[in-house]
Amino acid sequence: MLKISCAGDGVTGGCLHSEQGCVNHSEEAPMSSRLIVSLAFAASFVASGAAAAERPVVVELFTSQGCSSCPPANAYLNEMARERRDVLPLAFHVTYWDRLGWKDPFSLAAATERQARYGQRFGDGSYTPEIVVDGATSHVGSHCDDVGSAIELAKQDSRTAAAVSVTKDGDQLAVEIGSGAGRGTVLLIGFDHDHATAIRRGENDGRTLQESNVVRSVRAIGNWEGSPLRVREKFPEGQDVAVILEAPDGKIVGASRLAGS
Repeated sequence: MLKISCAGDGVTGGCLHSEQGCVNHSEEAPMSSRLIVSLAFAASFVASGAAAAERPVVVELFTSQGCSSCPPANAYLNEMARERRDVLPLAFHVTYWDRLGWKDPFSLAAATERQARYGQRFGDGSYTPEIVVDGATSHVGSHCDDVGSAIELAKQDSRTAAAVSVTKDGDQLAVEIGSGAGRGTVLLIGFDHDHATAIRRGENDGRTLQESNVVRSVRAIGNWEGSPLRVREKFPEGQDVAVILEAPDGKIVGASRLAGS
């Protein structure tokens, strides 16, 4: 069973409620977050001596329009979507808030299931807002300092098992995974660039939420076994496309977005 909660802020039963955006975590009392899994472990997926390849760091925000603690984390992701090309920010809207006053029109069962898998691996269930960096570390989504540090560490320490590309091929997509060491699942993700939603019920009643890179669909399209792989696929639901290569342990070891987008 999923644990429905907002992120604690150093006070038992408390929630982050900030209209100013991200929280400076260094000035707060320590709080319990997920067990931090070493980013260096992701490098074990790569053959010894393999060079790092340039790719965006994948930043997954698990959020809901029904959660009053989520807007600051949403604003942080929106900023990344506007200003940074070294990260691939994606907003996964979960379903477990839908029965608590406001049904999020972008909630996906696949988002809830993906977060639940992270929760089982990291050990403390599901909550919002949560950010997972490169499938390796978990953070309260509005603690920008923590997330920013994790992104910088991922840029320095993470490795790519294989080059990933996705391009238009007529009325379809061509997804290519290069040669490398290891294996992984190829995920095709469709997302919308921007949405503004007027909220009429629930914790955010009366607010208009601005949200970027809203995930609309997620599906596995192939298994990569170390040899070059080319897959042709229909466009998924969503305005834009990203492809993620996910190792068996859940770490992300390859990523790209649609060329030219």
